[in-house]
Amino acid sequence: MSLTATPNGDRVQIAIYGRRNAGKSSVINAVTGQQLAIVSEVKGTTTDPVYKAMEILPIGPCMLIDTPGLDDEGELGKKRIEKAVQVLNRTDIAMLVLDISKLTKWELEQGRGIGRKEQQIQEMIEEKKIPYVIVLNQSDKLEPEELEYRRRCIMAKNGTVPVCTVSTVQKTGLDKLKDALVMLAPDTDMKLHIVGDLVNENDVIVLVVPVDSAAPKGRLIMPQQQVIRDVLDNHGVSVVTQVPTLAATLEMLGDKVRMVITDSQAFGEVSEIVPQWIPLTSFSILFARHKGNLQTLVEGVTATDSLKDGDRILIAEGCTHRRQCDDIGTVKIPHWLQEYTGRKLQIETCSGTGFPTDLSPYSMIIHCGGCTLHEKEMKHRIFRAQQSGVPIVNYGIFIAYVKGILRRSVELFPDISELLKKEKIDESDR
Repeated sequence: MSLTATPNGDRVQIAIYGRRNAGKSSVINAVTGQQLAIVSEVKGTTTDPVYKAMEILPIGPCMLIDTPGLDDEGELGKKRIEKAVQVLNRTDIAMLVLDISKLTKWELEQGRGIGRKEQQIQEMIEEKKIPYVIVLNQSDKLEPEELEYRRRCIMAKNGTVPVCTVSTVQKTGLDKLKDALVMLAPDTDMKLHIVGDLVNENDVIVLVVPVDSAAPKGRLIMPQQQVIRDVLDNHGVSVVTQVPTLAATLEMLGDKVRMVITDSQAFGEVSEIVPQWIPLTSFSILFARHKGNLQTLVEGVTATDSLKDGDRILIAEGCTHRRQCDDIGTVKIPHWLQEYTGRKLQIETCSGTGFPTDLSPYSMIIHCGGCTLHEKEMKHRIFRAQQSGVPIVNYGIFIAYVKGILRRSVELFPDISELLKKEKIDESDR
């Protein structure tokens, strides 16, 4: 990812649904003014969800997601449709694309005035309360009177849902479609800061960034980049250091330090160096609040004390990366888990979009901070864990807990601190 690019997980997610050859890819190309998606007369050209980072003014940075056709066939087609449906878990706006020239009289007069496949995904969209627009594509193939009749039929059966008539061949109706997308777009200004709401002008924020064999060469990882930017956006001062130089850095800055934010892996060492009067937290805990549900994740960590021999633990990451010899997900966390519990546990891992459908076999889920995931996807994973009755926690909270410093690491968030006191979590005599 370019240092100047908006992280994909923070872009407005726009997913395009429809049957094969409804013109989904053509609509993407027409809306963006670029040949981003492959267009072909052959059915099923899009076989997996295709993600295209794009800037659509005045919405701003967007992620356009072209999905496989809803009428795909066979066992493979069924799996493709399942992937398309999963995209809803991260969608901010949906576009339901129809080939208006192919709708039959029976389809126009029944139900919502659209095809059965489209109605099925439409019901899922509405169940998840995702704003959406119905796009009537291929309008150039109909006479004006017939086109207007069909448009009115669909509008009459879909209430206040925007209905846009477009032709990607003649390039008509695209401005109205863009206007509809702007109207439906979420207010990104209302999104919770990562740390900016805790920073006042000229506050000094010390960031502890270990540079070890697992660190990427020549750059900071995404959470570190995003925290620095959020501090700067709120007119604070970022000071980046490592564990060996932390004590000297704090001595040099004196009482100017507002807080220290550390990589979770260094929590134990950093906690011993940072004076008690300086608030201390981690990048992972900040992202638990920013994209997930901090209270639920804190509540989930106590399941660590109830684990038994043979329990299955899922360690989940939102991104995919090349594993290192001391990788946090496959090496360090399993080691800390074994060290803390003394139990013989079955450790399983997943990454990227490969989050299991069935979570019931697991006794606990330990998830990364989710910096690459969209907020909706992260919250959906937490919700699914809750539905399955499986405690879920993230890396930073788990590490702080097993190191005995969870209470200190959430002092910046009074409601969570009160929760810890009420539930007697992380007591010093535990």
